[in-house]
Amino acid sequence: MSTHLDGIVSNHQKQSIVSSSEMLDCQRDLFDLPDKICWLNSAFMSPLLKTVQNAGLEGVRRRGQPWNITADDFFEPAERVRELYGGLIGANAESISIVPSVSYAIGIAVANLPIRSGDNIVVVEEQFPSNIYPWRDAAKKQSAMVRTVSIPQGDWTEAILSVIDENTAVVAIPHIHWTTGAQFDLKRISKVASANDAALVVDATQSLGVLPLKVNEVQPDFLVAAGYKCMLGPYGLTYLYVSPKWQEGIPLEQAWLNRQNANDFANLTHYCDDYAAGARRFDMGERSSTILLPMAIESLSQLTRWKIAAIENYTRPLIQYIINQADALGYSHPCPETCSPCMVGIGLPDNVPGDVARRLSAEGVYVSIRKGNARVAPHIYNTREDVDRFFQTLSRLILQHGTGMPTN
Repeated sequence: MSTHLDGIVSNHQKQSIVSSSEMLDCQRDLFDLPDKICWLNSAFMSPLLKTVQNAGLEGVRRRGQPWNITADDFFEPAERVRELYGGLIGANAESISIVPSVSYAIGIAVANLPIRSGDNIVVVEEQFPSNIYPWRDAAKKQSAMVRTVSIPQGDWTEAILSVIDENTAVVAIPHIHWTTGAQFDLKRISKVASANDAALVVDATQSLGVLPLKVNEVQPDFLVAAGYKCMLGPYGLTYLYVSPKWQEGIPLEQAWLNRQNANDFANLTHYCDDYAAGARRFDMGERSSTILLPMAIESLSQLTRWKIAAIENYTRPLIQYIINQADALGYSHPCPETCSPCMVGIGLPDNVPGDVARRLSAEGVYVSIRKGNARVAPHIYNTREDVDRFFQTLSRLILQHGTGMPTN
């Protein structure tokens, strides 16, 4: 088989990719992925590493035998998750909170960021709802406004920068666009937001785990990533970075685990008003799952061993190959210079079957359809052969649809 980079990127791009980190081979064998499945859909949900599956199954067995669960199990696994996730984004464990979902994390940001009458909150068109609804509610309550950046013809970053002004209270955006995969320059956006005394809230769910992000470079006020997509972890566990500026804030829950005396089980009714240090106060109740935390530790440990920059080096050429194939077939896509290494939205032609996602899945090929785009999202388990299979299957289904031929 040819090397992963051959024929996909220019020599200049090859040099920059290889020099930034160690290269990885395809890791498909580490996942529970049958040969018949072409999964280009990590933007929907990643398959689990076999080790992560096993950690979850072992956690279920442990939960079935509660005599094997100790007081330490309520704290030590959570601290390990904080350390591992913090290490991936260049943060200390004190700044990491364990929450159940992106909407919960955004709720924490809304509860703690000052929004006043006449302020505006900047979001982008077709942003994922979990990072929209809480801001709409906050704007309504505070007589503020949600300012939506329309999908631009050119550079997303410039479009976002153009609407930030002295009345902007919050810039609440993803790292990449949810339906197209276009990447935003968070460093530039952060600088302009800071100059206008606006908070930056980033949903990195669709990028972190493939696209590196360091909080000392971006300086977000809040940064959230759900664990079940690029992070290769369980559903129901989400990681929240809270800037030190906000770590004395108000949690959504008054949970016993978030207090300084929480590890003293015998004296929990000696009620303590002091919170645990750092962002721990924002943790969800019942965070100490014997199932989810071991799965998270295993997935975060594997990402740490691989290094996110190395995963980007693997997927970015695949994204370029997808773009090249789309160009050859006349399909639209975002500007290649702004495409992330995580996913790319391929504009579907008018003659595509309305149930194309179902027809593709019937052939063992999986992508998401979002707003007229086939959202193709490769990861470390995909190869060019998967990309070829997707486009060949899509072309055949369109041809069959146009001629009225049966597809099954």
